[in-house]
This record gives sequence, C-alpha cells and structure tokens, in this order.
Amino acid sequence: MRFAASGFHEGHLAYEKCPQSDGVNFLHKYMKKAAAAVAALLCGSLEITALAMPATWRTAEITPGMSGTAYTVVDATREIRDFHVDIIGTLDNGKGSTPMIMAKASGPVAEQAGGILQGMSGSPVYVDGKLVGAVAAGLKEMTPYTFFITPIEEMLPLWSMPDVKNKTRLHTFDLKKYAADKAKRQAEEEKKQKEKQGKAAAEKEDAQDEREEAAEETAESERVHNEEAFEDVIAAALASLPASHTAIAADAVAQNAAQLKGRATQPARVPKGQIFAAGFDAAGMKFLSKSLGLGATQLTAVGGASNAGTDYDASLAPGSAVGVAVVCGDFTVGATGTVTAVDGNKVLAFGHPFLHKGNVNYFMTDATVVGTIAGQSNGMKIANVGNIIGRINQDRETGVAGRLGEFPSVVPVKIHVKDASLGREDTYGARIAYDEDYLAQLSAGLAYAAMSKTSDSLGESTAQLSFTVRTNAAADGKFVRKNMFYNTTDVGQVAVGELLQAMGIICADADKEADIVDVQVDVDVEAGRKTATIVSAIPDKTTARPGETVQIKTTIKPYRKDKETLLIPYTVPENQPDGTLNLDVRGGGMVPVTPLMLLQQTTGVAVQSEADKAQTTADKLKALAETGRNNEIIIAPGAAAQPLTEKEQKKVLREAAAAAKRAAAAAKSAPRKVDFLHKAAKAEGQTKFETNYIIDNVAHVTLKVDHTAKA
Repeated sequence: MRFAASGFHEGHLAYEKCPQSDGVNFLHKYMKKAAAAVAALLCGSLEITALAMPATWRTAEITPGMSGTAYTVVDATREIRDFHVDIIGTLDNGKGSTPMIMAKASGPVAEQAGGILQGMSGSPVYVDGKLVGAVAAGLKEMTPYTFFITPIEEMLPLWSMPDVKNKTRLHTFDLKKYAADKAKRQAEEEKKQKEKQGKAAAEKEDAQDEREEAAEETAESERVHNEEAFEDVIAAALASLPASHTAIAADAVAQNAAQLKGRATQPARVPKGQIFAAGFDAAGMKFLSKSLGLGATQLTAVGGASNAGTDYDASLAPGSAVGVAVVCGDFTVGATGTVTAVDGNKVLAFGHPFLHKGNVNYFMTDATVVGTIAGQSNGMKIANVGNIIGRINQDRETGVAGRLGEFPSVVPVKIHVKDASLGREDTYGARIAYDEDYLAQLSAGLAYAAMSKTSDSLGESTAQLSFTVRTNAAADGKFVRKNMFYNTTDVGQVAVGELLQAMGIICADADKEADIVDVQVDVDVEAGRKTATIVSAIPDKTTARPGETVQIKTTIKPYRKDKETLLIPYTVPENQPDGTLNLDVRGGGMVPVTPLMLLQQTTGVAVQSEADKAQTTADKLKALAETGRNNEIIIAPGAAAQPLTEKEQKKVLREAAAAAKRAAAAAKSAPRKVDFLHKAAKAEGQTKFETNYIIDNVAHVTLKVDHTAKA
C-alpha cells in the first residue's frame, strides 16, 4: 500500500538535486595572529515543502488493545508502505527514564521484511490518525515482530533543546554574488578611471588637491580593498581544488542568543544502535572502531554511500528513509533510519540515539533503501547514505533531531597516498562534520584507512607522512608537520599518531573553539626498512671557544646497506661556560633525557613544570612542530649520565620551580612580538640534520670549551 495518512503526501518521495557549485573553506590571515573565514556556495533560495505536525497521543492515553499503522520504506522504490500495529501495553521505566510502548507488527509488509529490522527505527506509528511515536527497538531472543515504540511525547522536546554547536566563526561565501559584485566593481572602476583621465586632460588640478583626494579615497576604500583581496584569494582557492574535495556551505539560521552563553557538556555514554562505515577496508574498520571507542558489533560495513552532493531544496515526510553521518565522501561513517515527524523544516527520527552525544553537529542526509535482510534478532534494512540535506543538532536517548536546509560547519580532509613498492597512487577526499568530540579521531582514522587501502599490506613498511592543518589555533594560521616512520607491522597506526595529537590539541583548546579550515595529508609508503644506526661521531677538534663551529664527522650504517659519512656542523652556544661539554648525537625520535625525566625515573613520580601547564594551544602546537623528527640527527647538550642523589633531586625541583616562575613573570611583562617571517626560533646549542633514514640510536661526543682557545 502507498503511504496515506491525514496531512501527508501520498506516494513515494523523489529527490532531485538542484544545480549547484561546490565551495571550499579558505583561511585568510588579517588580524593579529590569524583570523578565519570560509568560502561557501549557495544554490539559490531555499524552498522546502512544509509539512505540519499532526495531532499526537500522550503516553498516558495509550491503552492495550489499540490498533494502528506504521509507515516505512523497505525497498529501492522509495515508496512509503504501511504495516499493522497492535498495542500490547506501556512500560514505565521509573523516574527520569523514558517509558516505552510495547507493540506487535503484522501484515504483508511486516511479513515481507521478516519483522521489525534495524533501519526501521523511527518509523511513525499512528492510531486513529494521531501520532503515537517511533518504532525504536526490539530485544534479542524476542520474536522480530514484537517491538518497542518511543512515545512522541518524549521525542518532541528535542526540537527545543539548547543548540550551541556549529558556532565557529567561519563566515559563508557566495561565489555567484562575489563574481557579480566583482564585475560590477571592475566596471565602475573602469568608468571612474576614464572620467578621471578625461578630467585630467580638460583641466590641471593642483598637486596638493590631488594628494588630498587620493588620501581621502584611500581611507574610504581601505576596508573594501581588504575584503576584495580576501575574496580574490578565496576565488583562487575555489578554482584550484577539485569539486569532490570541497566543503559544504550554507548559512546557519540564527539561534537563541541565550544559548550562546554556555556550552553543554555531555556525559560519556556507550553508543547505541548500528553504525556503518563505507569506503574502509577491514584494517581501517578495526582502527576506526578502536579510535571511536565503539564495540566490535557497533561498527559494520553493512551500508553504503552514494556520490553524495548537497541538496538545498530537499524534503522529507514521516516514513521516509533518512541518514545521519559524521563523515561523507570517499569515506562515510553514519547510520540510516526512518523519519518520525516533520514540522516545517524540523525533523525527528530514529527513536533512539545515534552516538548519544547530546547537542551535536552532524550531517542529515537522504537515504536510498536497497533491501532487507531478515534475522531472528539482528535483521537489517540495508540503505545507502545519499545527499546532504540538513543538519542534525540533537542526538539523545529518544532519537535524533535536526533541520532541513541548515548545514553543519565542516572540515574537508584530503589525503594523497603514494606507494613506491606497488607503483600505486591514490587521492581521497571526505568532509567531516565539525564536532570536537570526534574530529581528531576521525581525521586520523581517515588517513590510516587511505594508507591501508592504497598499500594493501600490514607488513613491514616505512612511511613518510606530512600534513597541514589550516586553523586560527596555530600562531601563523596553519600547522605543518612532517615525519618518517617505520614499523615491523602496520606502519600506518604509528604514522597517523602525530596527526591525531595535533588535532587533539586543537580540539581541546580550553579558551575557545578553533576554526579549522581544512586538513591535507600526504603519505609516501615503501615496503621494507629504512633505518640507520649511528656508528661514530668524531669532532674535527677537541677544544672550541663559545660561538665557534665544530664539524662533527658522523658515520651511519643503514639497514643492510653500506656505511655513509655525514659532516654535521655544530656551533657551541655563546654563553657556554668553560669546561666539559657533553653532546648527544641522536635520532630525532630518541627522547632526550632531562633532569626532570631522570627524577621521574628515579622516584616514579610524574613531574610537570608550571610552564608546561600554562601553555596555550598555539604553544603546544609550536612545541609539537619543533619536536625532533625520526629521520633527523640532532646534536645537543646531553644530561648527566649518572642517577641523581636525593639532595640533587630536591635541588633540581627547586631550580625548575624557580625557573618556571621567572619565565612566567618575564612572559607577562615582556611586550608581545609578532614574527611576520614565521621562522621558528632555533634552540640554543642544538643542531638538526635531515637524513633519508630513521635514526635509531644515540652516540656521545665530548668537547672542551675554552674561551681563550685559538681559532
């Protein structure tokens, strides 16, 4: 039977994509450190066929013996079909818990599907034309025809809950309007220039008057000029990027100002419901599941993703298939279910949580049902996530809620992987809904999945991974990191660690929510081992003056290759006192031993300086960027080789505390400096030398420092 209920359209729904252009977020550095803006393309005006909310039943009014009808889609025709429902009774789960209505399904559609399946969640149930609630769940070992309904009375509050997500400071950008405005400005400028030239030919103006006029014009147009320059940069970026990897764009509807005062913190919950991932191989699925903290049965590959676009003029009806996703593109992570209710552009669905994260920022998509697979306790409706049609802003115990025509802030991720051993090269693109709870894990998970799919191996490999995150959280508007990794098994898990760390730092900013424009990852993978051991390090002189450069002849032995000799210059610090200078010649991945680390090893007590605790997000990112790379040879003063005595331990602690106080006071009183060249300060007494191998050990060199020594 076709869908037929009072107040709703009859027949199946068809979705048509409107002509549109893709958009891309682009970072523009104007004010102080970095100010963020985003490019977003809109497709005409938004017109949504509005459906009115039907009459509803209160839970207390539901009684055993009532009969009704539920609506859902079960095949690729997109036809909303109905099945019979008999109410068995209501379960009161206690104060603060959601009551559930027990019911039983019957009829041809239920028989064809094999009962109530995963993916039918959210299917609206009506009794006498009034909405009772959403098909929500069954129980294991229970007949698949018996199920529970989440009362609509418990779902409606989702529409009025606080929504403080999707509040990044990125602004929208309309390319069509930009092009028209720019053409208009150019025409006006040409006209103005011609008039000015004609006027100049007709009469001579006083030079002082010309200077005054020019000054007035400059002052008047300064802001407009800056905006035009910014828009030109954005347009250039739009033209240079492939459409499949650009960001979604849409204007967010204004929210209640009172909701902006605080950000709701949701307690950690165990995610419920079936989540599917598309585009991942088995290793990628396992890594993603572990990263997100999902159980083995919660993340499956059953489901799919079509070539998702953005439909700005979509409509849904109760019983329609709908999707919720946190990632869309070459990789997709999400779930599909059924629409419970629509009121204008407001949508309720699922009747149970997706990830149960409270106020969220997810993609709402349409979905195409492929078919159904029956099972005694785990039957499923198989569906593909389709076009992005809106934003899900609530993920609660009683269901998910969102709005059509509003779209989440996104972080485009582009990953390029080259496997030299296979001669294979692939580029992947995806869009992650900006939600700080999962952004770091998803970014790393996508990078790992791309590596795993292209290399198709979990064996011994070496990988060089570089990534760029454009964000206002970094001091100069972007964070760049490059490193080399080797592992005997599955190097990808090691290689994405720094990307996970960097994104985690950005998302954990205690001061503000960062604007992340995009993430670009480049990976070069090669089967086999590219490591080297330092065999010797010999200075060309044993005595040197402060500030003098010494050439250190360093011999390395690459794995299963001949020895190589490197000449590495090292400059003695200007303030180095006379006496013995112990130097470590080590691989960048070998952590240098500091007095505080020695103290921690000796006492077993973790020690963190106050300066470390007071670090800003920009400071932490800078520290990560300056951390030694695995394929570097670093020459730097070494720590004392012998363990510290108890007296020395106390002295180190006192000195560290005093130094931290002095540094904090100096930082507070010193004027803030801006480095327009964006050059990282070189650590005093440290030299870094890049190699083609991962250096896996440390050697030691001793110099005698004597300020009276001859050059």
